[in-house]
Amino acid sequence: MSVSTAAADRSVCAPLPVLGRDVLVPLVTGGEAVYAALDYAASAPALQRVWDDVAAYAPYYGSVHRGAGYLSQLSTDLFENARKTVGDFLGCRAEDLVVFTRSTTDSLNLLAAALPQGTRVFVFETEHHASLLPWEHRADLTVTYLDAPRTPRQAVDTLEKALSAREPYGPALVCVTGASNVTGELWPVRELAAAAHAHGARIVLDAAQLAPHHPLDLVDLDVDWVAFSGHKLYAPFGAGVLAGRADWLRAAEPYLAGGGASRKVARRPDGGVDVEWHESAARHEAGSPNVIGAYAIASACKALTEAGWDTLVARERELIARVQEGLAEVPEVRVLSLFGDDAPRVGVLSFVVDGWNSSHFAAALSAEYGIGVRDGLFCAHPLVRTLLGSAPQTQGECGAPEAAPGERSLNAIRVSFGAGTPDEHVDRFLRAVRELVTEGARWNYQVEDGRCVPARSAV
Repeated sequence: MSVSTAAADRSVCAPLPVLGRDVLVPLVTGGEAVYAALDYAASAPALQRVWDDVAAYAPYYGSVHRGAGYLSQLSTDLFENARKTVGDFLGCRAEDLVVFTRSTTDSLNLLAAALPQGTRVFVFETEHHASLLPWEHRADLTVTYLDAPRTPRQAVDTLEKALSAREPYGPALVCVTGASNVTGELWPVRELAAAAHAHGARIVLDAAQLAPHHPLDLVDLDVDWVAFSGHKLYAPFGAGVLAGRADWLRAAEPYLAGGGASRKVARRPDGGVDVEWHESAARHEAGSPNVIGAYAIASACKALTEAGWDTLVARERELIARVQEGLAEVPEVRVLSLFGDDAPRVGVLSFVVDGWNSSHFAAALSAEYGIGVRDGLFCAHPLVRTLLGSAPQTQGECGAPEAAPGERSLNAIRVSFGAGTPDEHVDRFLRAVRELVTEGARWNYQVEDGRCVPARSAV
């Protein structure tokens, strides 16, 4: 495979420029096309602003904390200032901790490790695996999985019923997504938080899909913690965030043991060691910090804030409406939804096409049109199976069923976009959907290693 770029088309604009807007990809039918990245829900492209900020800092990269040299001091200041920027972006309270992690998954595993013994966890089956599974690793936790609601009100009622019936009445945590990574639908976070607190429980918000699309304020939403990933927030440099209440985090053993988390280590007369751990966010940040990842997240937070959320949200709503209207014009397409087509959502939509295996359809969009979408169960297997009405199947990585072209679809197609998406990419996607449904694929496809790929011959 080779890398190819074209001169960036300055007439195709989006609110926030991203890398990759001039990348050319080969088409199986011949020639090349500018790549249309419509898989933001998996990993959003890096903002040009983020890339430029990281590139400007790179020559000054140094060790964080305790270094006496100029670059170490500069890097330490930058790292801690990034923490403050992220805290401001999230509307954190003065006493909250902002912990840098590797991802949303890492953040929620950290919180799971910090829960008091015997905590009861309540989580809807609709969650991404990052927020569905971490609680299983603690044998002393009791996890209650709640059925998929079909309205926001039903979600609140289901949670209230489960919380009020819990025995014994001890510490409890509710985990809920802000926006579904499958349907894009917004969840009633404020109402769920009110229900949790009314029943003596705490709540953590999985904001992986919400943070890139809507402003976040912990105080306004009244949540105890929030987790998100940099790579979905236009900052793909391997960092994430867990932010919120400090008490359980300070009381827990460090998530990882090592340098940075420890304040003092001393040998005991018996030959062992005594350790005094930090009580700040550093308690759960053992090892050399990912200063570039943290700085990239802070840069993205600044870029989104400076662009203006009102402008970003309004434009995204226009793109969502365009995609919904375009897909509605194709009778063979069924958009997946829990709360209904009119439910508020971010720029994430999943669908199936009658007569097509979803992997085949996604492969054709890529190979014949240069459009990148996602197919599979999107690391949310219970939710997608509920929406599809299908039984569990043998899955490939992250839920891509090993079904051949033409077989009944056991998975779905997801299109997702954001502040860096040009209008032209959305228009090309809708045009491609119509052409594939009405005219069929122009190339043969086959399954290799569980993935649908172009075969050697044309149709």
